[in-house]
Amino acid sequence: MTRLALLSFTLSLSYSFALSQLVDVQKIDASILVELKYSTTDNFVKQDVYGDLTKAYLQPMAARKLAEASRWLQARKPNLRLLVYDAARPRSAQVKLWNALPQYTERQRRTYVADPREGSIHSYGCAVDLTLATAAGKALDMGTPYDFFGPKAYPKMETQLLKTGQLTAAQVANRQLLRQAMQAGGFMPIAYEWWHFNALSRREAKWRFKVVETLE
Repeated sequence: MTRLALLSFTLSLSYSFALSQLVDVQKIDASILVELKYSTTDNFVKQDVYGDLTKAYLQPMAARKLAEASRWLQARKPNLRLLVYDAARPRSAQVKLWNALPQYTERQRRTYVADPREGSIHSYGCAVDLTLATAAGKALDMGTPYDFFGPKAYPKMETQLLKTGQLTAAQVANRQLLRQAMQAGGFMPIAYEWWHFNALSRREAKWRFKVVETLE
């Protein structure tokens, strides 16, 4: 993609988010840190999917929940912050992520990436991927990187992974603290990714909001 095309895509992305009435989470809570992994090559597709987009957008209700989670965390751990890796994601980007896993069957693929035909909760602005970090922005050790595919990233496996020494007590404690903060804000964790949280179910997100469509 040329620089001009990349700039056009980024402007289109921001414009489409504005039309969808999504909000910049840092305008709701400036203490929330943002490092969009799909605006870098530090992700499982090893490609810059978002271009120059650097802001994290969510539905207003989801952004308010995230701010509540941030307040809960800082009331208990003043030196820690929420660090957002991904938020609202257009369906066009979801298709790219889905197509990047041809080695998996569709059933297996759905464990890691939502089928764009069914709709990702990210594409409704109602899901967020994030971790805990120091106030200076250094991510805490969660035992795996973001976008790690496999049981070691599964919250439902943490007790077993701790017993077998594949995760440390500190890593599990960090994950539990993240979940506690997000649940205090009203988010729901999922079974296969320690970093992913939903503000609503997919069914309710579809009922209440429109998906952000192709932006190119």
